[in-house]
Amino acid sequence: MFLGFGEVMMRVAPEHKLRLRQVLPGRVEITWGGGEANVCASLAMFGNQTRYVSALPNNALAESLQTSLRGLGVDTSRILSRDGRLGVYYVECGANQRGSTVLYDRSYSSVSLAESSEYDFDSILEGVHWLHISGITPAISKQAFESNLELAKRAKAAGVEISCDLNFRKKLWKWHPDIQGQELARQCMAEVLPYVDLVIGNEEDAADVLDIHAADTDVTTGHLNAAAYKDVAQQIVTKYANVKRVAITLRESISADHNNWGAMLYQAGGDAVFSPLNLEGQYESFKIGHIVDRVGGGDSFAAGLLHALNDSSYCSNQAILDFAVAASCLKHSIKGDFNYVTVAEVEALAGGNTSGRVQR
Repeated sequence: MFLGFGEVMMRVAPEHKLRLRQVLPGRVEITWGGGEANVCASLAMFGNQTRYVSALPNNALAESLQTSLRGLGVDTSRILSRDGRLGVYYVECGANQRGSTVLYDRSYSSVSLAESSEYDFDSILEGVHWLHISGITPAISKQAFESNLELAKRAKAAGVEISCDLNFRKKLWKWHPDIQGQELARQCMAEVLPYVDLVIGNEEDAADVLDIHAADTDVTTGHLNAAAYKDVAQQIVTKYANVKRVAITLRESISADHNNWGAMLYQAGGDAVFSPLNLEGQYESFKIGHIVDRVGGGDSFAAGLLHALNDSSYCSNQAILDFAVAASCLKHSIKGDFNYVTVAEVEALAGGNTSGRVQR
């Protein structure tokens, strides 16, 4: 069973690509979202046994959220019910040269207030073989950081494999009275990473969280030197000898509507593979135009990676990465945080079916 731990929130968004000031007061779209929950939802839709743990208030909003997760096949039975509130985030999907924006409203959420001692970690880890965590939950409060770290320690002691998406969020990491932002993230994640087997990040997370930089790369201008990320991965496994694999998504933002998308997977002691590959076997990113919603793209990649790593039918690192990249490519066509695609759809894209023709 896969386990995810973190904060899941109410997601509030205008319809289509409108801005909040255009629609308020008025109609908005309400869905659910949160890094680790997004991964669990995708894994469940791929047919995996999945459990999600968080802390939520005892009210109708939290009940609706849990009902939605259970409807996708996610086990919510270990979620902690306590005082606090449900976190909210507001997102405006960008268009052309206007980037997407996120506004957080997460103060005093139940998971940010819950102490580590409130969770029944033995019950939470029952039957679990893989734990997925991220750098988002430790960023919201000291209590959430300590709970995240304690769960990682308990999971490692129980022989559970652990993946961690670095997920640096510069709008968070404000809970320490003297240390904030990037420095706090680096200090806290340095305590978590010694328990991690698989490190996942985007094209700039390693620089933000680990101070490891890719050569000849400028993320702000959309220029990436994909080959340089093998060296980034090697530096990560050198710094943390417990890390077995490093996966990095490679996004080139041409505009809010057009991104080039791919990834690299490196296995410690081995070589790096890249995806997607062209007919000549060289890395050539997916050209994603007319993006519907890019939020959750990294989470859909993580879910695809975990699914393929734990399915023996994907018999090579290349096949594993191809599945993960195809899954996350398709997410850009899906509104909301969750990636509502099937294994068959992902495998079709990974196998080269990129036309988008009607399936009759």
